[in-house]
Amino acid sequence: MKRYQILTAALILLAACGQQTGNNDDTNKVSTLSASSEDSVVKITKDAYLYGFPLVLMDITRRQMTNPAAGAMYAPPNKFRHNSVFPDASFKNVVRPNADTYYSIAWLELAKEPIILSLPDTKARYYMMPMMDAYSNVFASLGTRTTGNKAENFLISGPQWKGIVPDEMKNIQSPTNTVWIIGRTQVNSKDDGAKVVVPLQHQYKLTALSEWGKTYIAPSSVADSSVPTGDPNTIIKNMSIEKYFNYVNELLAKNPFPASDKSAIEKFASIGVGANKKFDINTIEVSARQAVNNVPNEVFAAFDQEKSSSDKLVNGWNLGRKVIGFYGTDYYSRASTAYFGLGANLREDAIYPSCYFDAEGNALNGANKYFLHFDKGKTPPASAFWSLTLYDPKGYFVDNPINRYTLGDRSNLKVNTDGSIDIYIQKNNPGNEKASNWLPAPGGDFNLLLRVYWPKEEMLNRNWNPPIVSKRN
Repeated sequence: MKRYQILTAALILLAACGQQTGNNDDTNKVSTLSASSEDSVVKITKDAYLYGFPLVLMDITRRQMTNPAAGAMYAPPNKFRHNSVFPDASFKNVVRPNADTYYSIAWLELAKEPIILSLPDTKARYYMMPMMDAYSNVFASLGTRTTGNKAENFLISGPQWKGIVPDEMKNIQSPTNTVWIIGRTQVNSKDDGAKVVVPLQHQYKLTALSEWGKTYIAPSSVADSSVPTGDPNTIIKNMSIEKYFNYVNELLAKNPFPASDKSAIEKFASIGVGANKKFDINTIEVSARQAVNNVPNEVFAAFDQEKSSSDKLVNGWNLGRKVIGFYGTDYYSRASTAYFGLGANLREDAIYPSCYFDAEGNALNGANKYFLHFDKGKTPPASAFWSLTLYDPKGYFVDNPINRYTLGDRSNLKVNTDGSIDIYIQKNNPGNEKASNWLPAPGGDFNLLLRVYWPKEEMLNRNWNPPIVSKRN
């Protein structure tokens, strides 16, 4: 995972229109589109670019993480990679790292056969096992909220599999043969992580159906020098539009689209985007080529504008999209969420409000002192847990003398005499009386992320919103 953030705001998906003018029997070519349809061509290109973005981003991420060259991030297909420590300020591999849960991550390849996911009895320990298809939709979310904490075996099968499900297993059929599991298990402290969570992680198992009942060892991957390195978003930005769309075409052939996408796919076919098709910029009228080639720049500019937009904030907080995790035909939300935070959860599992501004609308900066005040009984409404984490402008933890990067409901926060809670956000120690509630900040700009796992209904329907981050003397 590279450079991921959860920072979203609503924009409108551009409507695609236009007619296919090519020969329907020729799957490799499309006829030249006329200048009179230039506007339609550009609109269709934009929508096709947005549609394919999560597919490409997911595939690059999969290839990187299942390639031995990934180092500590590596695990072969159909095998878990467990992260069993929290990062510190020196960690720069992932933007906005988590200091609440240990991750258990796996990429499943289901084309050959189903994979059995075995989960232990976690007692009362909160955990979640969301599964994403190749389009980045969460098609199943296992764990405490949905399936409880008892030991169970789940058969994860691909879309074409029609075999017999073994007794006492539940079948979960994936819409695609590629599945990404991003499991998370709650950690309350370093000691708790070592004594409770790590032993649980070792009991999360993946087994090929043909190897059930045997000692299964997932085959190792062979190092692939063709796998691109670096930030997946940047890799895509550097692709020519021809390379990008032909990559999309390859992935559409491997990952059939859902029925709800049929009308969109039919429109995309008019420019050579679809399974077994070829996108060729030369089939587009010369007058439209410059605009078509500029589509990626326009798409990414729109994404980046969301990050700095403050017109949809609530108390200075970006509350995130209402459509997240599973997107239906909202292709803009799906693409934008992938750009800012590939692997986003369903809102029912977790919500991530973010804050860059204080009560006066100014950027948060360590030259000032701030506090976040929760009235009695008004802390974030979570059925699992909540936390507040501070990051520098690039999305990394901030080095500080007490190595504290987050505070939350497991932090033994000091409560005021009236039952309220104040969190002090500043560069220097606020003093012994307030030190337990101190979230250290850098000298310059910073931002905050509120994580709420298993949010209660009042947060889902936005009857509860984070309070304003205010300056203090």
